[in-house]
Amino acid sequence: MIDRKNRKSKIAKIILNLLPIIILISLIPLIKNDYILTIVYVLIIIISLSIKYEKKDLLVFIIGFLAMIISEYFFIKTGVETFNRNSLFGIMPLWLPFLWAYVFVVIKRIINIIK
Repeated sequence: MIDRKNRKSKIAKIILNLLPIIILISLIPLIKNDYILTIVYVLIIIISLSIKYEKKDLLVFIIGFLAMIISEYFFIKTGVETFNRNSLFGIMPLWLPFLWAYVFVVIKRIINIIK
């Protein structure tokens, strides 16, 4: 019985951590201006991190941000990906690295929940 409660608790924590990502992704078709969308993303991420901040979240966010800019750059330059919205360096949406960076944080948190 305790194991079942623990499992339900972990599932609930995972869902709560995924909720901001679901919101961020759902805003993409609603907000067409990349600059406004980026500001909204930054606000949601700040609010999410201020509600619950775990050790090294900021470090993981920064690493994710930089890693995804570099990765996406190479994906685009090799023709693997293309974007219609290209407000960052003229090749990708400005908000995309912020989304990916927060995904890195959520992945870290989910791994900690599963442990």
